[in-house]
Amino acid sequence: MAVFNALSAVAGGVGMLLTDGLGMPRSFLDNSPFNSFLVPALILLIVIGGTQTLATVLLIGRRASALLWTAVAGFAMLIWILTETVMIQGFSWLQALYFATGGVELILVLALLGIVSWLPRAADWAPAVRAGNGRRR
Repeated sequence: MAVFNALSAVAGGVGMLLTDGLGMPRSFLDNSPFNSFLVPALILLIVIGGTQTLATVLLIGRRASALLWTAVAGFAMLIWILTETVMIQGFSWLQALYFATGGVELILVLALLGIVSWLPRAADWAPAVRAGNGRRR
């Protein structure tokens, strides 16, 4: 999930920067504090893409902070999509998709932590985290 979100956010941010909005009408910005797609593109690229990329790298490396950063990335995605939906005063299937992926990231973090009892817990993850070295044994 984090890999998909990272690639999508980075590609979307770069695409928005290079094309001034990926073909979106400027009217989408009418109810926002932005005059161009520059700042939203940078937020998508750096904040959303950055946290998703960091979460991906930490997850692949089985680092102790991976779940924290995956939760941050999931929440950032939810906030991004909710804010975008309010500002453009519209809704598309892509927004539903990315809202769902952010939500799934959070549910998976809860499952890995054993907080959501109806999902399987990653038993082999917990010992490495408890050991404090952040690496899987």
